Amino acid sequence: MTIKLNTNEAQFFYVEDSEIHGKGLFARTEIKVGTYLGDYEGPETTDNGMHVLWTEDEDGNWIGRDGKNALRYLNHDVQPCAEFDGYELYAVENIEQHQEITIDYGEEP
Repeated sequence: MTIKLNTNEAQFFYVEDSEIHGKGLFARTEIKVGTYLGDYEGPETTDNGMHVLWTEDEDGNWIGRDGKNALRYLNHDVQPCAEFDGYELYAVENIEQHQEITIDYGEEP
C-alpha cells in the first residue's frame, strides 16, 4: 500500500514498514533539532482510537483529534526524537536521514 503525502509532508517524510509497529514515519532528509515538522490534522473527536491524539487546553479539558495525515504513523519510543506542542510537531533532537520519527505516547500509550 502506498501512502500519499501532501507536498509539505513529502519534503520531510515517507511512510514505510516499521520495526516498532506496523507502518512508521521516516525522515526523508536530515532534520535539525527545533524544526517544525507539521500539524496533526483531522477532525475533533470524543472517542479514543488508534490514531487519536489528545491534548489538554488551557482550561484543563482534553481534546482528541483523529489523525488523517502522515503524522498518524508516528510510533512510540520512550526516547523520542520529536514531540507535540499542542498539535504542532517539532524535532527535539537531530534526526538522521531514514531514521524513524517517534514520539512518547505518555503514560497510557
